[in-house]
Amino acid sequence: MRLPQRFLTLHAAPVRRASSVPVVSFVPACSTADTHSLELLQDFVSRASRLFVISGAGLSTESGIPDYRSEGVGLYARTDRRPMQHAEFVRSAKSRQRYWARNFVGWPQFSSRRPNSAHEALQQWERRGKLHWLVTQNVDALHSKAGQKRLTELHGCAHRVLCLGCGAISAREELQTQFVALNPDWTAQTGGVAPDGDVFIDDDQVLNFRVPSCESCGGILKPEVTFFGDTVNKATVQFVHDRLGESDAVLVVGSSLQVYSGYRFLLAAGDRKMSVAIVNIGSTRADHLAELKVSGRCGEVLSVIQPL
Repeated sequence: MRLPQRFLTLHAAPVRRASSVPVVSFVPACSTADTHSLELLQDFVSRASRLFVISGAGLSTESGIPDYRSEGVGLYARTDRRPMQHAEFVRSAKSRQRYWARNFVGWPQFSSRRPNSAHEALQQWERRGKLHWLVTQNVDALHSKAGQKRLTELHGCAHRVLCLGCGAISAREELQTQFVALNPDWTAQTGGVAPDGDVFIDDDQVLNFRVPSCESCGGILKPEVTFFGDTVNKATVQFVHDRLGESDAVLVVGSSLQVYSGYRFLLAAGDRKMSVAIVNIGSTRADHLAELKVSGRCGEVLSVIQPL
């Protein structure tokens, strides 16, 4: 199946070695999944011949990337800070300056994160012909790093940069080089790691941070991701619905599905009377649609399930 150009992943410079920050620090407390639940999940996966998977931030917390909603450890639980809104980014040069300064500092750590055992398991399922399509709500490129091919990054990817003027797409690693050149003496004290590649920096530290414009047209540069308050491209949504229509079962891994952009596909699966299973720590918006719910870390659960 040939993918539209917008679904192709831009590959940045070689990935650096991961930092030593413990990957478990952003994973909420959870007991090990019980044997009976694992047996039921194995049966669910074995019965499926064209499995449709939706992954969320709970998959990447095990790689050391924090999320928004996890109990006790997510951004909303740890701080009163909220993510960048699309309208704010577009209308305010100061907001863009603050966003890119935070992102600039956090990028080396964020971009160095590596796939974990859950990403690797899903890639193996694809290679073995079990996984028909994977839709991720994550923007961290970890599925691509793991070698996943049958993949749609529903909310885009932080490793790509979009010009809002001419639509040109470039690698985020190239923008990092421009930031360094424009801000050779700029430094900042950080106050913690946030989701999606940024860190906490006090506003008064970003006043002198310089942000480049598009080299082709002078337009505004934005991560090629769907910010809060924006909508997913209609063609992308239809493409995913088409892949769902070709599938015979749905597995949700590491997502509470609180955002409608992902939840809509569970509603569609429910309308089609498709079998649904969920692997997640904590409740999800689609628990009532699932025939099976497994509470546990995605890596620990998926790594023991065989794609028979």
